[in-house]
Amino acid sequence: MMTLPQIKKLTARELVKALKKDGFKCTTQKGGHLIFRHPDNRRVTIAYHHSGDTFPPKTLNNIIQDAGWTEEDLKKLGLVK
Repeated sequence: MMTLPQIKKLTARELVKALKKDGFKCTTQKGGHLIFRHPDNRRVTIAYHHSGDTFPPKTLNNIIQDAGWTEEDLKKLGLVK
């Protein structure tokens, strides 16, 4: 897994865009929580108030782990500085 300083700050909008680009689809929305599922059954939950909100490093790292993204995936999706 990547070290956090290499990952740029991501807004909720950028993260949702990257999830969709990787094949995730939003299956459920409950309040401010969006639940994304991938065809291979990976699941990611994202909670935010505004699309411009950024995520704390620990939260972002957990989302990346839930998505199952490798360093190569992050580069492909343009999420690395």
